Amino acid sequence: MPDDQLIEFVEQLSGEVHLRVEESLGNGFVRLRSAEAERRQAKHDIQHIEDIVIEMLRNARDAEANQVFVATHREDALRSLVVIDDGKGIPADLHKKVFEPRVTSKLDSMIMDSWGVHGRGMALYSIASNAEKALVKASAPELGSALVVEADTEKLPERSDQSTLPELRRNSLGALEVGRGPHNIARTAVEFALAEEQALAVYLGSPAQIAATLLDFGQRSLKREELLFCKDVRMLPIVQRLAPAGDSAELQNSCADLGLCISERTAHRILAGQIEPLEPLVKSILSSAKAARVSKGLPLKDSRGLQIAQEDSERFARALETAFEVLGDRYYLSLVDLPRVRVKGNSITVRFDIEKD
Repeated sequence: MPDDQLIEFVEQLSGEVHLRVEESLGNGFVRLRSAEAERRQAKHDIQHIEDIVIEMLRNARDAEANQVFVATHREDALRSLVVIDDGKGIPADLHKKVFEPRVTSKLDSMIMDSWGVHGRGMALYSIASNAEKALVKASAPELGSALVVEADTEKLPERSDQSTLPELRRNSLGALEVGRGPHNIARTAVEFALAEEQALAVYLGSPAQIAATLLDFGQRSLKREELLFCKDVRMLPIVQRLAPAGDSAELQNSCADLGLCISERTAHRILAGQIEPLEPLVKSILSSAKAARVSKGLPLKDSRGLQIAQEDSERFARALETAFEVLGDRYYLSLVDLPRVRVKGNSITVRFDIEKD
């Protein structure tokens, strides 16, 4: 009897329990079969739409991508995500297998980052287990990848506020970090972009914005003769495949090949320059913050660490010496020397060397 018929026969006799349980241990305890344990782990790995975003970004990073383009769109309860990168790519015969459990390209490596362990071969399987659709739309070795995921937000929730971008601030060492803002898709992408800013750039926007950005990227990175005499865009890296489009219909079709669904009218607007290409996400947020401060008549923040002139530092120390008399008179203390003022990054620390009277 063939294996599939045997499985069907067992299911009819004992239901799904037999296929899910390897051993009954008594008192209600069982040992699950590996496949069932993996299925449950996959469900647990993805709790929100934002979890899908971070897993897809980590996959692009692990594929050694330098540029990652994330297009996101929601219609009713369906959230669509398209992630396009210029990484190593996936062979055609593995386009479906990468969504199976324990399939990974990282046999000899495993990455531990801020989001946990990566390299178990479970990320894409977890995504597929929680999404309505998950597929490799386009990919080939050394040409990058375009992955499409669609998820039902009534089954897999997302943050209610997806329009607010997070604020960026500098910590005491002068490094950028995420400040206030909802823990939405944008924040997830920004946190990843900051963590990996030395390795790659992340672009985030609507399908139309990402299409405009890819068109601009391809036109700037390809030589003129490559654009004019390109006979088959499938031979180009995926992030450059929109560049040779000669009209709106051709651009629309090229976008569809990557999973970017736009109308021909939108394609025409992109070619006409009416939809501007995006800046990398972190740079875009910084630019928006500066523009907002200018529009309000506020001075721009200096991105460098705080600097104070020596004479101002001494004047400040003398003022603190006078102010210290409040404590000195009450607790019988005196200063050994002027207060020491130290500036580091965006912080000021003051040291008082004292002695008891």
